[in-house]
Amino acid sequence: MLYQIYETQRSIMEPFADLAEVASKMFSNPLLPAGQLPMAPRISAAYDLMHRLGKDYEKPEFGIRTVDVDGVDVAIYERIEVDKPFCELRRFKRFTDDPATLEKLKGQPVVLIVAPLSGHYATLLRDTVRTMLKDHKVYITDWKNARLVPMSEGEFHLDDYVNNVQEFIRYLQDNYGNCHVMSVCQPTVPVLAAISLMASRKEKEPLSMIMMGGPIDARKSPTAVNNLATQRSHAWFENNVIYRVPDKFPGAGRRVYPGFLQHSGFVAMNPDRHANSHYDYFQDLIKGDNESAEAHRQFYDEYNAVLDMDADYYLETIAAVFQDFRLPMGTWHVVNEKGKSEHVKPADIRHAGLLTVEGELDDISGSGQTKAAHNLCTSIPEKHQIHYEAKGAGHYGIFSGRRWREFVYPVVKDFIASHEAAEVAGKGQPSAKASTAAAPARKRAVTARRSTNAKAPATKASTAPRKRTAAKKASKS
Repeated sequence: MLYQIYETQRSIMEPFADLAEVASKMFSNPLLPAGQLPMAPRISAAYDLMHRLGKDYEKPEFGIRTVDVDGVDVAIYERIEVDKPFCELRRFKRFTDDPATLEKLKGQPVVLIVAPLSGHYATLLRDTVRTMLKDHKVYITDWKNARLVPMSEGEFHLDDYVNNVQEFIRYLQDNYGNCHVMSVCQPTVPVLAAISLMASRKEKEPLSMIMMGGPIDARKSPTAVNNLATQRSHAWFENNVIYRVPDKFPGAGRRVYPGFLQHSGFVAMNPDRHANSHYDYFQDLIKGDNESAEAHRQFYDEYNAVLDMDADYYLETIAAVFQDFRLPMGTWHVVNEKGKSEHVKPADIRHAGLLTVEGELDDISGSGQTKAAHNLCTSIPEKHQIHYEAKGAGHYGIFSGRRWREFVYPVVKDFIASHEAAEVAGKGQPSAKASTAAAPARKRAVTARRSTNAKAPATKASTAPRKRTAAKKASKS
């Protein structure tokens, strides 16, 4: 019933939000009488803020049109490679007519980025994708809004998430020979399970696993998110946050954890910060600081866009990851595509390199939760395991923003390159050349652990000339 009430309220508010947008433009236009009033800037800013607080936020687009590769503009074309009922495997194909750049792109590693299914869309990793595209062939899991998935498609369980990840890994292995897998936040757990099961079946393992800010072992340094899960019973979650999708949507009748409830929870974690951010936005509009105002809009266009999660998946994740700790306890069993239950054993992984990344100030996945993967993957040689702590970075800082681009990404890039070199050399572990390539990553990891007051230098704008524009024809990149 709560979902229907919310949708009714939103439908009532929608025309008023649209009127507020019109009023804001009227009072900001100096050619109109309203725009010439003494209080016009303040009134316009108030209406603009009202519009943004009342509007509906749809799924954003990635919007990555080009990336700069050594001064050459490389065009990006998005396309869906695999379409599953609850997820799309999305590819960012690169095109250029510069021969040298094209040759470089063709030989770069293939990376599957597994995006979180925890409230926000995969576009939250836009900066991650844009940065990775400079040196890698990039695919991403783009999870669908459960309220748009018809009931005829069935339910979606945590086991289905694991099985989907395995299917995508196999797809890339069939097309390219092998791939690297990067998981950000929530998917670190099902990704580790997926690769563990592949290893137990003696299937080909990915060349490397990069796990960033995820609850591998949520018992370590529990955060407010972890405490909520442990302080409430499974029945409490089912009775208080699960509702059925209203009739107006394709997924009418599906049991979901609604996006608007998730968004309320996000805001409730830091209400003062969000209130201050909106007040600063109001002041920026009055002052005419368009750059700061636009930065605010871009952030909240992404932050306020949320999706519904299938109830079975959500409740099973709460139980398996945050209440029973099945992965670190060794008690997790996953039902595969054939209906057979399989035991998840990370110790069976032998050939994939493991890089874990944590943010020093992460208040969602506490310190040590991601690093715990190293204690589980005991069969991976120690020299193929690296842990990196990003000083001064919060949860979002390890995959987006300046710290991601300047500190975390170089470590990720070097780690992938070292294991890619081993594959090219035809060996099961990095060659001497590969070990040399990995040295910068290990050095950064050690430096990060020792440094307590590391400060990032100011980002400088790129001055590299753009040599060529993208063309229509190119080989697979």
